[in-house]
Amino acid sequence: MGFESFAQAWQTLLWSAFGIAFVMGALVNKTNFCTMGAVSDMVNMGDTGRMRAWLFAIAVAMIGVVVLESRGLVNASDAFPPYRASQLIWAENLLGGLMFGIGMTLASGCGNKTLVRIGGGNMKSLVVFAIIAVIAYFMVNPFPGTDATLMSVLFYDWIRPLAVGLSTPQDLGSIIDAENAVSLRLWIGLALGALLLAFVFRAEEFRGRFDNILGGLTIGLGVVGAWYVSSVIFIDVDGEQYSLREFVQQWDFLADSPEGKPADSRPLAPQSYTFINPMGQMLGYVAARFGSGYLTFGVMAVFGVVLGSLAWSLITRSFRFEWFASWRDFLNHAIGAVLMGFGGVLGLGCTIGQGVTGVSTLAVGSFLAFGAIVLGAALTMKIQYYKMLYDTEATFFKALVTALVDLRLLPGGLRKLEAM
Repeated sequence: MGFESFAQAWQTLLWSAFGIAFVMGALVNKTNFCTMGAVSDMVNMGDTGRMRAWLFAIAVAMIGVVVLESRGLVNASDAFPPYRASQLIWAENLLGGLMFGIGMTLASGCGNKTLVRIGGGNMKSLVVFAIIAVIAYFMVNPFPGTDATLMSVLFYDWIRPLAVGLSTPQDLGSIIDAENAVSLRLWIGLALGALLLAFVFRAEEFRGRFDNILGGLTIGLGVVGAWYVSSVIFIDVDGEQYSLREFVQQWDFLADSPEGKPADSRPLAPQSYTFINPMGQMLGYVAARFGSGYLTFGVMAVFGVVLGSLAWSLITRSFRFEWFASWRDFLNHAIGAVLMGFGGVLGLGCTIGQGVTGVSTLAVGSFLAFGAIVLGAALTMKIQYYKMLYDTEATFFKALVTALVDLRLLPGGLRKLEAM
């Protein structure tokens, strides 16, 4: 899509991000698509319906991205965040994923679900949102009057040296054969996507509930749609085409005036939906007194999901105000929000940002983060279950070891508590 001015191109990106997110917010509310709920159903009840909906979303996104990329209609290699970077930050992916998985369990939902619940009237989720926004913002932005961020103070010096430098981008196609990466990504993505589709549709507990299919399809197509729109917008200047990010980087030479320049060119790169860093961007937008230069794809996505969910809640008369049941409930949500804020930025995404958007790029780090999120959530749910079941008899250590046994990560002989 070519435009004669940067303003037209930028507005198209922002409103597209909002429009797709609005539909996602409404239909996620309608279908109760929930990644935390998916893990909970599987761990606590053996019901894999919602987990298969999540995998269905991944399959749709993966197939869509590799097909469009093979036709030059998606550019996931220059994405924001850089999923395919040649530096594999495996420790950050794993630690961030674990923190996020634990956090979303304590806070009753992932980043996307938090926004959906705000739209439905859940004030607990508004508190969770505010805490995540502060953590996410200062993970990447310096404290006032300094050049120190939460990332630099708490993590960078000890965790970044663990990163592995690769000679190629970290997606599966490039690792196998960088010269034929595009075609390899196509075949790998189609094969993995087909396997996921076969797996999810073989179960009646998934096929038998239309909302599972609709929820997974909505998220998957939404992710693909955002990748497409953010990849094909360009500005035509004297016969030459510039992407939004390229135009801003050369603003002094290409623009007619300094007015209207975005504060940062990075959020103008090709991208799709993720919800933790955008919550931090939302705080930056508010702190800048709603300056248009701080309006990003991510900020519009946040607005879109909340308002889409609100619209569905009002149409179906399901809008309900909800507050914390107790101080313990507040504390659990607050701790969960802090962990999601740290983990979502450290691991480069949430259950949607890494679990669907990142995995659709076939990036190794995204697969690691996805697995760590599921593990962190499953372990937390198991520990909560045993602590509730055995009360004072179940110390944290006993509950943890037993949870690891249940998840087949430790031998059965180490079990500390009997399964009920």
